Formats: sequence, C-alpha cells, structure tokens
Amino acid sequence: MQMKNLIILTGAGMSSESGIRTFRDSGGLWEEYDVTEVASPMGWALNRELVLKFYNERRQQLAGCKPNAGHFGLAALEKYFDVHIITQNIDNLHERAGSTKILHLHGELTKARSTTDPSLIYEIGYNDIRQGDKCEKGSQLRPHIVWFGEGSSKYG
Repeated sequence: MQMKNLIILTGAGMSSESGIRTFRDSGGLWEEYDVTEVASPMGWALNRELVLKFYNERRQQLAGCKPNAGHFGLAALEKYFDVHIITQNIDNLHERAGSTKILHLHGELTKARSTTDPSLIYEIGYNDIRQGDKCEKGSQLRPHIVWFGEGSSKYG
C-alpha cells in the first residue's frame, strides 16, 4: 500500500520553543539589528565582519538548542505518511529530530557557500565562518542564507 503524502509548512514559531530567537517577534533580532546591515547583499558588501559575526552567533546559539516535541512529532509522522516539510527556518532542528525530507526556503545555518559560485555549498556544522575562509575556487565563504534582495530559486 502506498503512503499518503503529507506536506507541512513551518516557520519561526516551530523553533522558538527550542530557544531559537525569532527575527520579527517582540524582542526579536530585527529590533537589535538593522536587517540591511546583516541580511542583505549590501550589508555583506559594506561590513562582512558584522554579517559573519551575526550568523556565527546564530550558529553558536543553535549548537546549544535541541529539537522540541513539535519537531519530534513531525518526524514520527513519517511512520504513517510520506512527509515533506517546507520550512522558512534556517536551523537544523527538523533534521536533528529525525525528519528526512526538508526543504529550507531561506537557506541553512550549518552550511556555507562560495560568494562567486552559489552551487559550491559546504557543510560547516556549528563552526564559525571567518574572513579568509575560502571555497575551492578561492572566493570568500558566506552563510548559505537567502538574504533580503536575493531570489531563493537558485539557492534551493
């Protein structure tokens, strides 16, 4: 018997219970940071150190967080359904809970990519990206995140 498909959309509320700071809520990251300074191509061009610091801090925070009951519940559904999760979240909590088919619309915090060739993507775990960290073609690595002003289709 073929399993039925189940498509699940998740966002910031899913991971906030795990201690992940949201961007838009009261007390969120956008109250502390100007979005154009840390999450845009313009911010990257003007102050790479600040952008790298911002995402390195997010990655360090993620290292100390654990999936919550919601993440584990969705993973458990794979016993009964062909589950596909589409998430706006950049964390890896769905994966850590055991979900296997996840599409990250806005990128993934535990990956870095080339600044000149977006197809060169590297798993970095919870390690920092520093100025001078380069891809195999010699260009600076950047967070594998879709920033404001960028399209998401080529970063899938």
